[in-house]
Amino acid sequence: METLRYDLPTLFEKDISYEIYTRDISFQDPVNKFKGKLSYRIIFWTLRFHAQLFFTKIFFDLHEVLQSNKDIVLAKWTVRGVLRVPWKAKLYFNGYSTYKLNHDALIYEHIDTWDRKPGEILQQFFRKGGDV
Repeated sequence: METLRYDLPTLFEKDISYEIYTRDISFQDPVNKFKGKLSYRIIFWTLRFHAQLFFTKIFFDLHEVLQSNKDIVLAKWTVRGVLRVPWKAKLYFNGYSTYKLNHDALIYEHIDTWDRKPGEILQQFFRKGGDV
């Protein structure tokens, strides 16, 4: 839980720690689904790359990390940013991550749930915005 508290707020700026995940970790969010630590590393690299390319400002606000069961950790968060477009569109959505732990207390499954559909998030790209 401490590693998640440390890593998640800066995931758009620097790489996370991978020693808390199993080699065959599975990941799922509303647009992606895959298995394996290499793919997991690639998704975080892609997040950082796209954050720098498409946003003037982007934040991952971590609100809470809690152990809801002996083998489940929940992280509640908000993603917010300003797109690199002339109308400075704002991106904003909430979500939570469910991490499942194995008997060695390593994360073998990571599922992200968002508060809105991907298409609704994409529509934000076309609205006039401002500072976040």
